[in-house]
Amino acid sequence: MSTPQLPASRLSFQAFHALYAKPWFDYVYLQTADREVARNTVREAFGHLEREWQHALEQESVSAYAWRILKEHVGAWLVANGRVVAIRETAAFAPLARALDLTRDRFALMESRLGLFHALLRLTERQYDVIVLRYVMGCTDAEVAGRLGVAESTVRSTVRHAKRRLARELRISEQPRTTSGRN
Repeated sequence: MSTPQLPASRLSFQAFHALYAKPWFDYVYLQTADREVARNTVREAFGHLEREWQHALEQESVSAYAWRILKEHVGAWLVANGRVVAIRETAAFAPLARALDLTRDRFALMESRLGLFHALLRLTERQYDVIVLRYVMGCTDAEVAGRLGVAESTVRSTVRHAKRRLARELRISEQPRTTSGRN
């Protein structure tokens, strides 16, 4: 007796789901500060993606197409609930603050958190996503690129531009580039 075979498109969707379910949940939780909302939003976004999976497979980047769907669902929830992103309540700003060299003293960091939150909200959508994924969620350039469906060079460039903009917004000098390339 042979095992029934799933269509290749169904297998590819299941693989995509397995790869992205946790990172998507983590991202949505940062935006909503509610685990149940995050679970439901991710479930709805994956349902939407599954219904359009064949179309997604025809796109230049399945990851970029899927990310747009996720962002639509997050945005719809935020608007429907009269909320702005909750990253201020859910994120540990320390990694981002270190990247911006805001750690001169603890008091200055504590005072800067609200300003940092508002500065984050003034970034472009791509800059915001790249900064959150890289510094708040701790993703590598390759992981960010994979999730957003862009090249790693695009991630690095976006980080540079976002950090410059955040430094201007927060009126701090930019941290000199290190040899590690992870500042």
